[in-house]
Amino acid sequence: MLSILSKIKAPLLLLGDSLILISTYLSSYYFAGAFEAVRFITNASIAIVVFLLVMFLYGVYNHIIRFSSVREYLICLAASFTSCIIMILISIFAKPYVLSIKHHVIAGIMSSMLFVTLRVAIRQYMGTSGYTIFRSPSKTGVKKVLVIGAGNAGSMVIKDVLKSYYDVYNIVGIIDDDKTKIGCTLCGIKVLGSRKDINSVCVEKRIDLILFCIPSLEGEDKKEILDICYNTGVKIKVLPGINDLIIGKGMVRSLRDMDATDLMPRDPVVLDDAAIKEYISGKVVLVTGGGGSIGSELCRQIAKFSPRHLIVLDIYENNAYDIEYELNTYFPDLEKSIIIASVRDRNRLEEVFEKYRPQIVFHAAAHKHVPLMETNSVEAVKNNILGTLNVAECADKFSADKFILISTDKAVNPTNIMGATKRICEMIIQSLNEKSKTDFVAVRFGNVLGSNGSVIPLFKKQIEHGGPITVTHKEITRFFMTIPEAAQLVLQAGTYAAGGEIFVLDMGSPVKIYDLAVNMIKLSGLVPERDIEIKISGLRPGEKLYEELLMSEEGLMSTKNKKIFIAHPMHIDYDELIIKINQLLEKAVNAKDDGKLLKSTIRELVPTYLSPDEYNSMRKNEN
Repeated sequence: MLSILSKIKAPLLLLGDSLILISTYLSSYYFAGAFEAVRFITNASIAIVVFLLVMFLYGVYNHIIRFSSVREYLICLAASFTSCIIMILISIFAKPYVLSIKHHVIAGIMSSMLFVTLRVAIRQYMGTSGYTIFRSPSKTGVKKVLVIGAGNAGSMVIKDVLKSYYDVYNIVGIIDDDKTKIGCTLCGIKVLGSRKDINSVCVEKRIDLILFCIPSLEGEDKKEILDICYNTGVKIKVLPGINDLIIGKGMVRSLRDMDATDLMPRDPVVLDDAAIKEYISGKVVLVTGGGGSIGSELCRQIAKFSPRHLIVLDIYENNAYDIEYELNTYFPDLEKSIIIASVRDRNRLEEVFEKYRPQIVFHAAAHKHVPLMETNSVEAVKNNILGTLNVAECADKFSADKFILISTDKAVNPTNIMGATKRICEMIIQSLNEKSKTDFVAVRFGNVLGSNGSVIPLFKKQIEHGGPITVTHKEITRFFMTIPEAAQLVLQAGTYAAGGEIFVLDMGSPVKIYDLAVNMIKLSGLVPERDIEIKISGLRPGEKLYEELLMSEEGLMSTKNKKIFIAHPMHIDYDELIIKINQLLEKAVNAKDDGKLLKSTIRELVPTYLSPDEYNSMRKNEN
């Protein structure tokens, strides 16, 4: 029906506008004088020719009514106003064959209002009534949809569906907890009830798809509603937060499949944008590891705060190319440089620092995969420790304002090489801060959802291949944070940096990896242990059952942001530390054994470095 209306739109409008002109000129006699048939026919005919011709010239009949906005309605009014002026001029120079000026003014005003009213009515009909009445819900491929949220976002999604996806989705109802909205309509769609009615509505209306359209909702409320939706067994799509909407695309294009991360309650991140902009805007900013999961997100977030120059440094050219393309697409005016370099190469780093003189350095480059680093301990030492030392000393030498190290919860009481090397990195920046004008700080957080090597992408691949999903231990737990959330909090922590601090991010409650695996299987429409096996593979080398974010001797201080805390600075003598690190690096360069010598040397630097068996036994005794 909509396609037919679109094809015959112009003739229908011409006919409708002509009838409006006839009726308004006829009505003008009621206000301005007695009826004269000859004059009426003459003036109505002239008016039809003048009005329609002028509206053609203004392009009124080229507008797509279903997408009309205020601009199109104003153009229609302008065309009507111009036509009315022409009719008045004709009346002045063609007496007594035409009507008086009063007739033309009255008819012109009435016609203008009715022209716009006609187009609004057609747009409304095509957008709602035409959508719900004349399309066939039983048509193959058309899904019955329930929208969660009758707010601004829900309205935008519904309008996007009505405009562009009416042959794919049939929205049969809306759910909203606001009692004043229940029973009302939004874009012609009725609000059927609150969250407690979701299950019954899905059954009664035979819903095929749920669209969760409340991007501002976070924490327990979001989890509760999504849990209800999840338990209906209906496929769910989620509208992400405003910062994650696809730039330049419609709202429907921004919807993504619900995943296990949506079932993890997270309080919203509240940022002090003004403070972040104050220390980023107009500055030269360097991000090492800028093509990685955290590094690339830091680049995206930094770009929003208008740095004078963004330097993206990475050894892996494919990642560097990807973030360069993205920045070119979404931030075309951003001045940037993409540098292919290794943080191990001191000479290359000095060239970069001398050329660009970065004022703020985010050091995200590191080897992070625990099991791989256990079997490649020499590389972990060279990349993490030597790399951090090189970048930090360059920041000091070339007088950067701030240096922010991206650290990890695995640096706390480490049981693996990766965690131990990152703890040494923290020690480097804390010791260097005491002798440098640069403010050196670290930001420590846990696992990042969706990052390279994290469990969620791994579980997705295992499910795609038919299983099994491998979980190392049924009781193993981890702290999780989304990539954007981590990057935003890192930027916020930079506003509090006075030098020497280790900022600890609130990671929320720990999550059982086994429960995460079960949820991911169910979200794929499969049954755990029937369709996809969950296999307990045993703890990997260097792996803990539980992670921590704080060492017992550090303590915590709060900040203005409730999700960021500060560990008390610890005094570490830089010169003594460098001597020990150089000894370690010398052994790493000349290492010919299986890493046992390195591990024993690292234990001298990091006394809290324990074997996994020692650590897990200690935690069990504590519990």
